[in-house]
Amino acid sequence: MNALAARRRHPAAIAVLLLLGLLVTGGAYSFLAPKDANAAATTVAADDVAKGKDLFIANCASCHGVAAQGTKSGPSLVGVGAASVDFQVGTGRMPLAGPNVQAPANKVKFDDTQIAALAAYVASLGPGPAVPEEKYTTVIQPGTPENNKAIAEGGQIFRVNCAMCHNFAGAGGALTRGKFAPALEGTSPKHIYEAMVSGPQSMPVFNDMNLTPEAKQKVISYLKAQENETNVGGLTLGNLGPVSEGLFAWVFALGILIGCAVWLGKKAA
Repeated sequence: MNALAARRRHPAAIAVLLLLGLLVTGGAYSFLAPKDANAAATTVAADDVAKGKDLFIANCASCHGVAAQGTKSGPSLVGVGAASVDFQVGTGRMPLAGPNVQAPANKVKFDDTQIAALAAYVASLGPGPAVPEEKYTTVIQPGTPENNKAIAEGGQIFRVNCAMCHNFAGAGGALTRGKFAPALEGTSPKHIYEAMVSGPQSMPVFNDMNLTPEAKQKVISYLKAQENETNVGGLTLGNLGPVSEGLFAWVFALGILIGCAVWLGKKAA
């Protein structure tokens, strides 16, 4: 008993117990922790990676570096994932013709097979968000109470997290230093999802720990429901709020009042 008590009081016993506790805690966390979307990996064929590398060197390496390590003209692409490439190239934002404050959507320069190969190559450089599964980019159609509730929840999520930049109706808006939040109308569900998980330009990243895939699907469904909704309130003026409404009032309403004043003045004379 005395020998056992002496071992318990030994200074090294505390260090051993702490080490065991850290090992148990770390092992439990690795099994139970939620999966991060940024750590998602996509299994691709080796020939797709090789084709993607050839396309990358021919079209992207001048800005992003031969090994995609980044240069003064473009950021590193290691760890951005397939979703980022599919979004940027699939919307025509990349390749960028020249340095600019922000890459706007443009004509797509590659076909789907080439885009997939480019995405496969970049995904092979490091773990990052993958192209979403089709079930999460399928738009929930309104009609049933359950679907209507899901779309309404998507609207709540959008207004809390996105409306301050993209406008309540997804019409876009101006940001600082010449940047802007683009209009979302006409954007494909897949590209909306990829923008949420990759965070292009000034947009924050919404990984699976911020918004679940189901929540992202609800946001997408809300935006598409907004596009298809019949407007019953007259002219929308681009859904830009008080800016366009104020401009309309000054240019047209005030112009009409001035015209009436001039007409009445001439008639009185």
